Amino acid sequence: MLQQAGYQTVVIDNLSRGSRSNVVRGEFAEGDIGDSAFLDRLFAQYSFSAVMHFAALIDVGESIQKPDLYYVNNVSRTLTLLQTMLRHGVTTFIFSSTAAVYGLPLKPTIDEAHPCNPINPYGESKLIVEKMLSDLGQAYGLKFCALRYFNAAGGDPEGEIKNRRAKDSNLIPLALRSLLEPAGKVKIFGTDYPTRDGTCVRDYIHVSDLGRAHITALENLLSGSPSCCYNLGNGEGFTVREVLQTIEKVTGRRLNIEESARRPGDPPVLVANAALAQKALNWRPRYPNLDSMIEHAWLALDYC
Repeated sequence: MLQQAGYQTVVIDNLSRGSRSNVVRGEFAEGDIGDSAFLDRLFAQYSFSAVMHFAALIDVGESIQKPDLYYVNNVSRTLTLLQTMLRHGVTTFIFSSTAAVYGLPLKPTIDEAHPCNPINPYGESKLIVEKMLSDLGQAYGLKFCALRYFNAAGGDPEGEIKNRRAKDSNLIPLALRSLLEPAGKVKIFGTDYPTRDGTCVRDYIHVSDLGRAHITALENLLSGSPSCCYNLGNGEGFTVREVLQTIEKVTGRRLNIEESARRPGDPPVLVANAALAQKALNWRPRYPNLDSMIEHAWLALDYC
């Protein structure tokens, strides 16, 4: 999307969880954001105007089992990246954050004023980086925008870029992949929540809408806007059962659904109030419809 908007891009990835074939535009440099010597060479080779950071580990369950892995990758290596930027005079930074910084919701819809009390190392690691950004901004003039996603969903609407993740913890890709396995099944964790059908309600936001928000946030910073933090979500929630029913409708296939007990820490409802982003970025989701998100996610599966 950046390339289509006229920007030149360089993608850094250590390929530990990504696929080289998904870099379909711009330049590619295989390396790690925690490798300062590698970054110094790259920043000397190119004249960067800004950095967008998506290189986090994002599995909540894994973060509980291996918290050190998350603090090293998501915090320590991000600090190395930021220090390299500042050494080379690059002071514009777009950060992929998360609604997990909020923890358990105190109200049905969450705005940016909601207290931040993460309940897992993944959310904690993202909040630490947000705090680092604020401190580096005051000390060194770093300008940043932290974008707190709710549930990223969908896929490339053109089907060019594929979802090649061998392991996924999100409901929609998990359910879609279960359709491709002979004994595949998908679990519903909790059917007795105080919601319209007893299952959890979540806010899903299309990856293309996330992309547009990143570009607008970048352009605002480059034009002189102050550092900021915005929620990115639809402002509308869908239950787990509604998501699964829509998957069956879109694919024309029947899911093997297994009902299970609640998971600890799962709030009944988690929905974004994204009014601030809508006003400041003049941004609204183009794909708020759950059918479209699932159609694009199905199209993006590499072995669909």
